[in-house]
Amino acid sequence: MEFEIWWLLSIPLFFSLGWIAARVDIRQLLSESRSLPNGYFKGLNFLLNDQHDKAIDAFIDIVRLDPEAVELYFALGNLFRRRGETERAIRVHQNLLSRPDLPSEQQTQAMFELGQDYLKAGLLDRAEETFNQLVASPYAMQARRALLEIYQREKEWSRAIDAANALQESGAGGRQKEIAQFYCELAQDELVHTHPEAALSLLEKADATDRHNVRAAILSGDVHLSKGDIDKAIFAWRRVEQQSVPHVSLVAQRLMDAYRKLERPQEGLNLLKGYLAEAPSIDLLEVVFKATVELDSVEAANQLVIAELRRTPTLLGLDKLLDARLLAAPPEIRPELSVVKNLVHGYAQKLARYQCSHCGFKARQFYWQCPGCSRWETYPPRRTEELNVMN
Repeated sequence: MEFEIWWLLSIPLFFSLGWIAARVDIRQLLSESRSLPNGYFKGLNFLLNDQHDKAIDAFIDIVRLDPEAVELYFALGNLFRRRGETERAIRVHQNLLSRPDLPSEQQTQAMFELGQDYLKAGLLDRAEETFNQLVASPYAMQARRALLEIYQREKEWSRAIDAANALQESGAGGRQKEIAQFYCELAQDELVHTHPEAALSLLEKADATDRHNVRAAILSGDVHLSKGDIDKAIFAWRRVEQQSVPHVSLVAQRLMDAYRKLERPQEGLNLLKGYLAEAPSIDLLEVVFKATVELDSVEAANQLVIAELRRTPTLLGLDKLLDARLLAAPPEIRPELSVVKNLVHGYAQKLARYQCSHCGFKARQFYWQCPGCSRWETYPPRRTEELNVMN
């Protein structure tokens, strides 16, 4: 009972101490806020209302009155960079770095901000030099990410591989997908310069880095074809089915052409028909349709397109059906059917786009790296209309 009374008596004491502490904090906060210039609150208000021009003017006035306001320099520089005024942002951060009294922590911060200014301005050499000075600082991870972006922009794929590996080792997460793509870029360069063995060596590294890298399998087939080894090329392209069935549409024409060179076109057509049954695709249908017209008959191609249109009703599929109808139509109705075909084709081409799943950038051709957001492997191997129907 005495223990409970002691606790009851202590409650008012604790309450009083808390009230006194709160009053002290409030007085200190009010004192600090009174010491801030009025322009600070004006600038902050403009910033919150997305009135960047007025915010910049207000902060410039404060900096003129109080050159020691380092944090306001940083705010001002960041505002300039966000607005695309990179020259002014660079000057702000260079002025900060030139101050001998600036503490080392803020010097490092100013250097990092300056590197971002250079990157935004496209001054990649200066940005690279700046970020390289930060790889042993508290900004090491951000600096390595920036260096990786720079090397990709400059297409320095070997250095990009080193930067990605350094990021992995620093605990920034796995980069296997990007590293495998960098090896593929190097391999493609070697293939262009007719160095097939060097290309194959790089593609082996890409495959070892990421077993699901479809591009490495496709390029391996291209390299074997350049060496005249059609069987190995087919073997490499057929690996795509094991990695990602929808991506088979990217190698369909290659496979059909290879089987023609081996004088086994029917075998190639049967293979592609099997792929089409498993993974419907307008691009795959295009290849199968043409091969069916050539090897079987127009009627067989017509039935093929009708079946696919029933399974996946799209305007792109209707465009193929009209192709088949035109081939089999009597001469007297071809002009009218051609008008309809041209009309449908015009609309269908607007839907025949690949779309990045990250930023939504649309393109007529398939990209491994999105031109909009620079992300890797964000394009599904199907056209936008097909994806909409499937969803």
